[in-house]
Amino acid sequence: MSDFDIAVIGAGIVGTSAALWARMRGHRVVLIDPAPPGSGTSSGNACTLATYACLPVNDPSVLRDLPRLLFGRDSPLSVSWRHALPHPGWMLAFLANCRAARSRRIAGHLAALLAHADAGLNPLIEEAGARDLVVARGQLTVWSTAEAAREAEAGLALRRSLGVVAEELTGAEAKALEPGLALPVARAVLFPEARHVRDPEELVRRFHARFEALGGVTVRAAAREVRAMPDRVSVIAGVERIEAARAVIAAGAFSGRIAGAGAARMPLGTERGYHLLYAGEGQRLTRPVGWAEGGFYAVPMARGLRLAGTVEIAGLDAGPDPRRLDYIARRGAELLGPLPAHTSSWLDFRPTLPDALPVIGHSPASERILHAFGHQHLGLTLGGITGRIVADLVEGRRPNLPLDAFSPARRFY
Repeated sequence: MSDFDIAVIGAGIVGTSAALWARMRGHRVVLIDPAPPGSGTSSGNACTLATYACLPVNDPSVLRDLPRLLFGRDSPLSVSWRHALPHPGWMLAFLANCRAARSRRIAGHLAALLAHADAGLNPLIEEAGARDLVVARGQLTVWSTAEAAREAEAGLALRRSLGVVAEELTGAEAKALEPGLALPVARAVLFPEARHVRDPEELVRRFHARFEALGGVTVRAAAREVRAMPDRVSVIAGVERIEAARAVIAAGAFSGRIAGAGAARMPLGTERGYHLLYAGEGQRLTRPVGWAEGGFYAVPMARGLRLAGTVEIAGLDAGPDPRRLDYIARRGAELLGPLPAHTSSWLDFRPTLPDALPVIGHSPASERILHAFGHQHLGLTLGGITGRIVADLVEGRRPNLPLDAFSPARRFY
């Protein structure tokens, strides 16, 4: 199979956005993934277009609170030592990026990219006829203890200095906005410019449907290898050999498993995230609510109420940890009051680098291969702008924002 300008590997929000942007500009594009578009990690997220979320997981408080985070019963962080001990370099690089000066620089880079997020996503929403899936009611973050509320001040000040709009609310005002909240609220902040998606999987499906309606081609196979040549690339996907002028690696946490792409050389790790779905309970909230101490979001969506979040450092091949699901269920009842039995659960794989920044740019392996992965908690938010940047790079254009911080050739600590 040949005669393509671009072969995009990965049909999550990032890959499908890149494919649609490129096809909208007239390129001949093939999208390659063994699974249906949007059915992987892109379907299980917290549904939030979090343009305010410039503070990285690499926060100085991680160094201060590491024993409690690792061993506390109510910690939103879990580490599989079976996975971590054989990968000390990744863990040490992650901790090195928790130093205050480095964490602030990372926040600045994320804020610069997030400032363009809507400009990358909105044209795709319009093109795909998906405006009905997007709700503009902001996002509410709450702190339930005075100590945690005080500790949040530095992060909120940094957000504001980076251009994030944040409105302080009293506990009473927060509960007036969201009467379903059951826990005490010591502090609340509304991020009014945030939006959420009623069904992220459906959003990607509509992007993909429009991509195919415009003449894009989909191959349902797993890409195993990319071979770069002087004038083209060859992608081995299942039993097929697909040739194109360029390849885009957008396979999320699985990007490192594609031979010849250059991603295997990078410290690409996995922050496994979980969610619980409570069908018929979506009326409890009107917007996404994040409980800071709990480390998760409660989101009303088309399928019901989704409780999503926490961080588990573990491998791609390990099974779900029921303790993570129990944690979310228990803390969800603290946030919202008694909940019925959940109707479904989910484990997903957030692709993450130790500096909490995605890689966007030309692969060290070849100028004909582009990387677009590692978006951690922000894939849904940054998928559109990443896709637009990829289309710019394919065309030899200079994107209208600096990319050095996201270079695949950067130092990660």
